[in-house]
Amino acid sequence: MAHIIVVGNEKGGAGKSTVSMHVATALARMGHRVGTLDLDLRQKSLGRYITNRHKFLAKQGRTLPTPGYAELPEITKSDLAPGENINDHRLSAAVAGLADDNDFILIDCPGSHTRLSQVAHSLADTLVTPLNDSFIDFDLLAHVDTEADEILGPAVYSEMVWNARQLRAKAGLEPIDWIVVRNRLGAQNMVNKTKMEKAINKLAQRIGFRTAPGFNERVIFRELFPRGLTLLDLRDVGVEKLNISNVAARQELRDLIKALHLPGVEVDF
Repeated sequence: MAHIIVVGNEKGGAGKSTVSMHVATALARMGHRVGTLDLDLRQKSLGRYITNRHKFLAKQGRTLPTPGYAELPEITKSDLAPGENINDHRLSAAVAGLADDNDFILIDCPGSHTRLSQVAHSLADTLVTPLNDSFIDFDLLAHVDTEADEILGPAVYSEMVWNARQLRAKAGLEPIDWIVVRNRLGAQNMVNKTKMEKAINKLAQRIGFRTAPGFNERVIFRELFPRGLTLLDLRDVGVEKLNISNVAARQELRDLIKALHLPGVEVDF
């Protein structure tokens, strides 16, 4: 069975599609077969990212390892079992279509609560939750007191993950390996950074997730999207000398892939 990676967070702007594309492409470059799904049916940032990649490589006459991408199939009412939800059927059909031909299936979820996202979380073998280093983003995981010193209780996203874990347990599946990835860690504002780290560590012990370092804010990520490229592609498209920021970003990606502990993956870039 393909190992399912779900990248989810119910808040937009946390870097889900950037993380999704870089993880999927890194796995493809390491020789793994990777299929992807984008459940943001309106914006489709991951789908557009991969489409941009195909267009750029075709224009350049180049070939580079690229994750596969599938759209959710269209379903008619006659395809549904009595009482079956149409979105459940579309997602299960898409996953089934990718499962036999891929080592990994990566599912990028929208920055909002949807039925598709909820079902995808219950399918996750590995759940990656990018989180900006901000208590605004943290508020989706848990509520804190006014000094951000004490956790008052889990918030909506954590409750959704808990429900997904319960569904997997009832189905006899392995527990979700949940990793919260801290993105956009700032060099400044050390008070906020320290408080965030303390709060995340407390919550990790309380509701059961691991933490991993993510990506700092870098201009390069905004420049890569139109061409569908990732940090690992730069030398292949003619960038002979990487600047310090690009080298640091590649190391961040390497550290993230290592931290995910994906089955059969040995980081070699």
